Amino acid sequence: MNYAVIAAGGKQHKVAPGDRLKIEKIEAGIGDQVTFDRVLAIETGSGLQVGRPTLKGARVVARVVAQDRARKILVFKKKRRKQYRRTRGHRQAFTAVVVEEIHAGRQAKDEEK
Repeated sequence: MNYAVIAAGGKQHKVAPGDRLKIEKIEAGIGDQVTFDRVLAIETGSGLQVGRPTLKGARVVARVVAQDRARKILVFKKKRRKQYRRTRGHRQAFTAVVVEEIHAGRQAKDEEK
């Protein structure tokens, strides 16, 4: 399989085996295996299968490699001529995973035939 499109943390990610990606924080320890069941599309050697909205039985298996926080961003609010200024910092938590394998599932294999 060449790649899959998964939904994780409210975003869509195009992944292939061996890819490392940062997703919204999930509760898992470093070294744990996680499974993404919301597979929206899979590209195989024979073609692209698109789910409506997801492919039944398809899944992507990944391993957690880090739990961290992103770089700090500054949030600055200002109202002109009102002497109002507020500065806040924010660091978004994320989970870094490495995709190990993509399983097409039974329905996706049946559609190939």
